[in-house]
Amino acid sequence: MTLVDALPLTPVGGPSLPQERRLVTAIPGPKSQELSRRKNEAVSAGVGVTLPAYIVAAGGGVLVDVDGNSLIDLGSGIAVTGIGNSAPEVVAAVAAQLAQFTHTCFTVTPYDSYIEVAEMLNRLTPGDHAKRSALFNSGAEAVENAVKIARHYTGKQAVVAFDHAYHGRTTLTMGLTAKNQPYKNGFGPFAAEIYRAPMSYPYRDAGLDGPGAARRAISQIEKQIGADNLAALIIEPIQGEGGFIVPAPGFLPTLVDWCRANEVVFIADEVQTGFARTGDMFASDHEGIVPDLMVMAKGIAGGLPLSAVTGRAEIMDAPQVGGIGGTYGGNPLACAAALATMHSYETEDLALRAREIGAILTGRLNAIRAVDKRVGDVRGRGAMIAVELVDPVTGDPDAALTGRVVAAAHAQGVVLLTCGTYGNVIRFLPPLSIPDDLLVEGLQVLGAVLAAA
Repeated sequence: MTLVDALPLTPVGGPSLPQERRLVTAIPGPKSQELSRRKNEAVSAGVGVTLPAYIVAAGGGVLVDVDGNSLIDLGSGIAVTGIGNSAPEVVAAVAAQLAQFTHTCFTVTPYDSYIEVAEMLNRLTPGDHAKRSALFNSGAEAVENAVKIARHYTGKQAVVAFDHAYHGRTTLTMGLTAKNQPYKNGFGPFAAEIYRAPMSYPYRDAGLDGPGAARRAISQIEKQIGADNLAALIIEPIQGEGGFIVPAPGFLPTLVDWCRANEVVFIADEVQTGFARTGDMFASDHEGIVPDLMVMAKGIAGGLPLSAVTGRAEIMDAPQVGGIGGTYGGNPLACAAALATMHSYETEDLALRAREIGAILTGRLNAIRAVDKRVGDVRGRGAMIAVELVDPVTGDPDAALTGRVVAAAHAQGVVLLTCGTYGNVIRFLPPLSIPDDLLVEGLQVLGAVLAAA
């Protein structure tokens, strides 16, 4: 069986795909099971799969698998397809570029779309200071380059990341990432001069406010590292893999003020939070902070691989010519997709759509929480919302319950993702193109499987 054989005759995909949950077989169905068998024989066992339903078409708020099942997508490929899968603007832009040329390497013979993406990022990111941008392929690659740039600019080596952080799986970014299993276990040693500070975690901070949590972190940094040795502080304005942890108000601004006073580069990792996901173009906008460097990926290019570092011109211009870049960084197809994608975020006011989705999510999830004490917390912002499941008596994380609930939702045709240091958080990252009724149906399935768990 080939991919072409498996494709439905009509419609192929994109926004024209029927927006419905439809179960034709058990999930995964027989064709997906056969593909899983082939995957196990051909692909490294280290490449895991959350839900082995193999997809042949997607659009709006649904994914269609090889067996003809139509699944409600509440994950967006981990916050990637924010404007919807195969959005017409992206398809047209990439097709036009594909007909012109597919690659030259910008650092060999450049092209204008790379510059246009940089100009747009310089305009969209917080702050009205002079900025520069550089383009890469993945979030981890962008994080690594942001650290390189900060070290070169400051002449210092130490970098601070936070509890529950996730910044990637390369050698350097594994050191920044907090969670051992599965991201770090057995892969050491890690890069040197990386340190960790306590995060603001309101649900588990016993009343510690944002400025107080920031002072706790700063005290540890000053005692264990010293500002004179610190090149950069890197933080997700809302933590992603760590559990969708939204720091208490005042935490981020206090850290920014300390970095400014001590010549430490403040790096905002907006790989998962960026591009309208949280109800603002960037999560930093909600906090009113202006990072020195911002790292972006995921939602930037409608599903094509692209990432970026944007920041203050004097910092970004510090490395020597040739010190940053790469063969595929800012590939012309990805740049075409990014220009169309970012245009959609702006012209369709998808930040507003994210807030509308967030209101539905929080309303429905808080209603469940009111009657089910296993739902310890509902948190997030915009279309980036999570529930933390706990033992109702002790408040301890309940990863086993979380696993049962997600598995049951998958069997009912709803794609959910987990996260959290303790494995007890269910996260919601629906495409901003999802219809309200489909979103509500997905939440109704969640409520039913949670009640039955």
